[in-house]
Amino acid sequence: MRVYLASPFFSEEQVDRVERVEKALEANPTVSAYFSPRLNQLDELEFGSPEWADAVYQNDVEHIHWADVVVAVLDYEGETLLHGVRHGHVDSGTAFEIGYAIAHDKPVIVVHENGGIVNLMISQSLTAYLEDAGDVGFYNFRLMPKIPYEGDVL
Repeated sequence: MRVYLASPFFSEEQVDRVERVEKALEANPTVSAYFSPRLNQLDELEFGSPEWADAVYQNDVEHIHWADVVVAVLDYEGETLLHGVRHGHVDSGTAFEIGYAIAHDKPVIVVHENGGIVNLMISQSLTAYLEDAGDVGFYNFRLMPKIPYEGDVL
């Protein structure tokens, strides 16, 4: 199975997490290849330029089409408390990639190490919910077993 890895990588903690997911994908015998945008930033173009933005967008979308499945790391920013429970918003790029994958009938496997409330649009659309990056190394992407999210939704 070919995997597209959707994840923010704007902080050291986020980079550490996505690196652990990349290693788990490399170790998983049911994964033939994966694409991680973190490793494909098109450095030959000027960061932030219109040309760079268009090329990165096109490259990422092409790879979502290429993939059989999307693994999405939920890594909240701007966390707050609601009814005493921590929650926040998914990185907007990752949220786009999840929605785009679902719109194109791609299963989405969520990795959510930080916990907290999950938006119902994600909880109801995911195929499997994993709470540890290492679990990606053991998930059977050929059989694609359902593992529902069972926490609170927002």
